[in-house]
This record gives sequence, structure tokens and C-alpha cells, in this order.
Amino acid sequence: MKNIFAALLALACASHAFAQRFPTAPIRKHIEYLASDDLEGRGTASLGEVRAANYIAAAFKEIGLKPAGTKGYFQPFEVSFAIDGEAHDLTGRNVVGFLDNGAPKTIVIGAHYDHLGKGFQGSSLSPDSKNKIHNGADDNASGTSGVLELARYFAGNNVKEKHNYLFITFSGEELGLLGSKHFVEKPTLPLNSFSAMINMDMIGRLDAQKGIIVSGWGTSKVWGKLIPGLAKRQNLKYTVDSSGVGASDHTSFYLKNIPVVQFFTGGHGDYHKISDDPDKINYEGEAGILTLISELLEGLDKETAEPEFLTAGNPHSGNTTSNFKVTLGVMPDYSYTGKGLKIDGVSKARPAEKAGILAGDIITKLGGEPIGTIYDYMEILGKHEKGQTVEAELQRGAETKVVRVTF
Repeated sequence: MKNIFAALLALACASHAFAQRFPTAPIRKHIEYLASDDLEGRGTASLGEVRAANYIAAAFKEIGLKPAGTKGYFQPFEVSFAIDGEAHDLTGRNVVGFLDNGAPKTIVIGAHYDHLGKGFQGSSLSPDSKNKIHNGADDNASGTSGVLELARYFAGNNVKEKHNYLFITFSGEELGLLGSKHFVEKPTLPLNSFSAMINMDMIGRLDAQKGIIVSGWGTSKVWGKLIPGLAKRQNLKYTVDSSGVGASDHTSFYLKNIPVVQFFTGGHGDYHKISDDPDKINYEGEAGILTLISELLEGLDKETAEPEFLTAGNPHSGNTTSNFKVTLGVMPDYSYTGKGLKIDGVSKARPAEKAGILAGDIITKLGGEPIGTIYDYMEILGKHEKGQTVEAELQRGAETKVVRVTF
């Protein structure tokens, strides 16, 4: 009995230390500031975006990261978008900090910090959304907080890892991954020095029963080697998507042949609505996800070789590492910001082509369920089995069409 008690006590102490790697208080502080009404939704090139960028840069400086932008911590880029039907050229900015361990290789840790502002840019799903603040607590103050706390942990752990770490918060993601596209075209460190990219987009709504979605699984064998054991240690459920292409900033790095992995806690009813507020964040859940990511980074540091890049399948291609049993055989347009799933490409002899779906179509319903975002599409697709036939409603120009899709 004494030995059993000692073992239980040791386990409890270990669990407490495990949880305390990332206390919830600073995570909450970051999210409550970034998703406050004062920042007016952090729209790209807005005053709220500038204030958020200043907050992130000040945190990087306090943590001890080196400035790694083109203007100190900032990397400005030009962005053009329409406001009330008129195009305007404005300036967004990425925020970039470098933890220099004197290593030849660097791992990028990123998240976008922009959101929809006051409903004049991006794709709000709230009715009558113009001039209403979209705070974006989960999307993506949660991921931005993750970048800041991972930076704080690795800068203060008294360990000199075998990799450098480049911490980046991107703007312009909601307008089509603009900030990350700009960074990979004009990187502030050589692209060939990047070992891997880890992205966090919406990590604040963990549901223990559903777990997390890990994308980019097929871009390197190292993810399948390391992540399962780390997730098991935390009793954290997960599903995987093999593709390196998705509706977030890891896509820009994957397209430059860099292994990527993204963490995401799933869609919810407040996505792109004015109700995505800090009081709905699962702070303990985010702390657990950050622990997993930090241990993944530590695991990468112990590998004898750098992660090998693999060309991964398209999203939901029926790949054996995907949790999807069926596929439409389409490539979504990830820069599309309206409602529905816009099709960028259609694979030959797959269900979409056989049903007559064309590139440029916007699928608004599948199997009778509305598609507001790509995450809705992912959830709906996961409900179907091979051999099923369902109706797909789509918009083709001004015409609404209904086609039958057989998986």
C-alpha cells in the first residue's frame, strides 16, 4: 500500500508540473488584450492591427528575441482590398522575432494575428455585420498567444537547443494568407535554413471528446513518429489531415517544400462571428496543446536528422493517414473569403468531375447541410461513406445548380 501511495503521489506531482509548463494566466492576458474591443477586431492594415503588432513586438523584446523583420520586429507589406466597393492600397505587417542558438537550421513557429476588424474585410458570418467589432478570440488571438508563450518558454528554459527558432505572427491571413505569402517570397532568413514550420490557428476551443485536428501529417514522416506518443501522454485525442495545403499560413511554407504541421481545435458556432470572445476560450485546453507543441519541438531537437520533406496528398484525397472515408476530388480555393467552398481545381475521374462540378464553382450545400467555411465542408465530408449519393448545391456565376455526387 505504501508503494502504491508513493507512486500515486509521484504521478500527481508529475501531472501538476506537466500542467504548469504553460500557466493559463499569461495565455488569458494575451487573448483578453488582443480580442478586446479596443483593438477593433485587428483588421489588416487597421489601427487595431498596428496596436496588436506593437503588443507582440514588445513581448518579443521583453522575452529577449532578436528583431528579425525588415524594420525591427516588423515586416511591412502592401495589401490592396475593397472597402465599400472601392479598392485601396494599404500596409499590413508581420511581426518577427528570432531566438538565435547559433544553429545552422531554424524551426518556424507561427500564427496569424489579424482578424475581420469591424466586418469590412474578410468573411463575416454574422448577419448585418458591418461596423461591428469581430474580436476573434479563438481566431486567432489563441494562436498568437501560443506563439508568445512558446517563445517565452524556449527563451527561458536555460537550454541551448540544436535549432534556432523563428517566431512569426502574420497579418493578412483572412484576406488570403497575404502575410505568410509575402514572408516566403521575401524571407528575412534563408528559406533553405528552415527545418520545419509549426502553425497554430484556432487552438482555443478544445473539446476533450473531439480532440484536436493535426494538418500537414503527410508532409514529413517525423510527425507520425513523434506526435502520437506525446498526445497519448496527455490523453489528448486527435485526428489527422495528410495535406500540407489548407486554409492557413502553413500552406505558404509547404508550397516552398518545407515540412509543416498545424494544430486546430475545430470549427464552432462563433467562427467569423461577433460572438468569438475571450470568455469562451478553454484556457486549460490551450495550455495542454502548447505543452504538446513544446515537447514536439524538443523531440525534433533530439532527432539525428532534419525532417524529410514529403509531397502530401490534396486535402481529403482518401489517403490512409486521413480520417476521411470519402473524397470529392477537388482542390479548394484557400484565398476565397466568401461563404461556401470555392473550387480551384477538379481531379479527373473523381466524384466532383463525374457530377459535373467545375473549377470556379462555389459549393454552398452538401448532403443537405450548408457550407459556410472550409471547416464546415470538412465536418460534413467526414459524415459520409463510400458508395453514398448526395446532392450538392452550388453557385456557378449567377446560376444556382444542384448536382448529385456519388462518393
